[in-house]
Order: sequence, then structure tokens, then C-alpha cells
Amino acid sequence: MNKMDLINNIAEKSGMSKKDVESVLNSFIGEVTDALATGDKVQLIGFGTFETRKRSGRTGRNPQTGQEIVIPESNVPAFKAGNKLKEAVK
Repeated sequence: MNKMDLINNIAEKSGMSKKDVESVLNSFIGEVTDALATGDKVQLIGFGTFETRKRSGRTGRNPQTGQEIVIPESNVPAFKAGNKLKEAVK
């Protein structure tokens, strides 16, 4: 399912217009992005938690040349599924 499929499905089930659903979805994505960028986490009870995790620095290898490169530590986005979502997927 892509973003447009999601918008169409939500619009059909909620009775909202596709334009309104797209606006709400874009706002949601923007708010989650802003929260993660500032180091906060977004917790939706029953669905899951969006958070950032620190990935430590490591040594990698350029696949074309075989030369070793240093990959610096970074923060990466992560999602941890909630219990209701886990049960629905089983």
C-alpha cells in the first residue's frame, strides 16, 4: 500500500474528502518528523512508538573498491509496534 492507497482507503471509510484526509496525513507525518528531529518520541497507545535510536560508529567497506571507510555514529528513526498492532498481525 502506498500513500495514495492509504488516503483513498481512509477517505472511503471515514466519509471525509480525499483532500482533507491528505491534509491530515501530511500534518501527522510532519508532526512526527518534527518530534523525532528534536529528540522526542511519539507514542500512540495500542499502535506503537516512533523514536530515534543512536547508531554507533563503525568501519564499513566500499563495495566497489574494497577500501575501508569510517561510518560516523548517527541517530536513526525507529518504530516499535504496540501490543494491539502485534496481535492484529499474528
